[in-house]
Amino acid sequence: MVKMKSPLRVFIEVSMKELIKGFRRQMIKWRNAFLLGSIMTTIVVLLHTPTFPIFSDDEETESSSSSSSSPIYLNGSLHLNIQIVSSESKVESFPALTATPTKELNSSSGGKPVDESVLSRKRRKRKKRKKTKDELILPDPPPAPKHVLSSSERHALSLPPKEALAYAKLEIQRAPQVVNDTDLFAPVFRNLSVFKRSYELMELILKVYIYPDGEKPIFHQPHLNGIYASEGWFMKLMESNTQFVTKNPEKAHLFYMPYSVKQLQHAIFVPGSHNIKPLSIFLRDYVNMLSIKYPFWNRTHGSDHFLVACHDWGPYTVNEHPELSRNAIKALCNADLSDGIFVPGKDVSLPETSIRNAGRPLRYIGNGNRVSQRPILAFFAGNLHGRVRPQLLKHWRNKDEDMRIYGPLPHNVARKMTYVQHMKSSKYCLCPMGYEVNSPRIVEAIYYECVPVVIADNFVLPFSDLLDWSAFSVVVPEKEIPRLKEILLEIPMRRYLKMQSSVKMVQRHFLWSPKPRRYDVFHMILHSIWFNLINQNQTSSSSSSHHDPDS
Repeated sequence: MVKMKSPLRVFIEVSMKELIKGFRRQMIKWRNAFLLGSIMTTIVVLLHTPTFPIFSDDEETESSSSSSSSPIYLNGSLHLNIQIVSSESKVESFPALTATPTKELNSSSGGKPVDESVLSRKRRKRKKRKKTKDELILPDPPPAPKHVLSSSERHALSLPPKEALAYAKLEIQRAPQVVNDTDLFAPVFRNLSVFKRSYELMELILKVYIYPDGEKPIFHQPHLNGIYASEGWFMKLMESNTQFVTKNPEKAHLFYMPYSVKQLQHAIFVPGSHNIKPLSIFLRDYVNMLSIKYPFWNRTHGSDHFLVACHDWGPYTVNEHPELSRNAIKALCNADLSDGIFVPGKDVSLPETSIRNAGRPLRYIGNGNRVSQRPILAFFAGNLHGRVRPQLLKHWRNKDEDMRIYGPLPHNVARKMTYVQHMKSSKYCLCPMGYEVNSPRIVEAIYYECVPVVIADNFVLPFSDLLDWSAFSVVVPEKEIPRLKEILLEIPMRRYLKMQSSVKMVQRHFLWSPKPRRYDVFHMILHSIWFNLINQNQTSSSSSSHHDPDS
């Protein structure tokens, strides 16, 4: 059988012969020669390039049944010398079309997949954008300045605990004047010089002994999320601390009783009973056990012992033990002067912080709007418990566009602007008390750089022994709720701008970090306990005069 040449191959052979003859006769035009050569090169490349079928599966099957070997033309001009195959043979001839694509390795990059590296970069960029949006990113703090110890400071390190505290008190009283401090913002402090010197001495001297007694979950198991997380985070960071914690109780200046009122509620309280006395009895027995097992409680009648409780019931769980209630230093979120349990100058007002993510406490907080992007004058949304909030809604709900006052944030409002977006878009964030004087909104407002407006009579604000709250907040008496808008509008814009700027500067003192930083909320709580220990006027003799031998 004679093999027929394709028309294209005949055309190529004839053209080549004419080209050669033209060169021999020197009658060819060079421009035509170059053009013909380009066409020929393109044709040859196409003939040797693998080409995929151009029809759908149905068209391929129909064509293969009629003329499997007939030539195919594209646009009526170019012949592709490719046989159309059926669907089954196509799978065998081109496995790469149906198999899972393989990643091609770049030999010059040590075998690293090129596509994977591109995807990895994209993931990192997305993750960074998300982190910037959702999480407050704190710059690494500068290393603590090296402090050259004076001869008196070196001597203080060798003093017994009681004498070391007397030395620290004297040093704080004659603290050198601090001018133009680059680390702390002076306007938010009552006396920056006193705070600075007291904090330095705390870092130098303070040692805390943590009682190992007590079983989980009430003891040594912190509750790390929700509105009562402050007591849990302090416990977590205190028990893992190596700077302040000592294993030798004879060297301790303070003794920490590591229990959680939140966990105590879960373990002991009977829901629906409305009786929290069993919690107080449990703590009474715990303290009595410590006083029998160790000599340290009876030595000072508890005046150098402290507890940290953020639950609303915290103050009321100490009532069954008179010395615990009267002498011990209580760090309480519910710092209410009206109940007679919180003692100013001895006890510490603990900030109530709402933690949504226990693994990343800085997530979903911070990054507030600029002042120009805060069109709302005042905002509040929340449940209507307590005596203050119903009065607030009575006078201001749906009364004024500048005063966005709600109960629980309505769904139709939340769809347009979330609770956090309201805080970020408001000049003032209202923080009325609930059942108790404390509210997590105060610290939330600071997180979102909104000036907090505290409405809670008899409330001792957190760290108020050292922080000047008038520099970054507004306190409104409960009876002035009808004049609330008038009070806020009377504040000059210049003063508001100073307060809003101070909110940003004080923010660092209310932040929980997985690894504590200087001057953060963990250190501020510990410092307030240390500061009150030094300055309280109680002595062992005065405490013993109030000692109840039956406790």
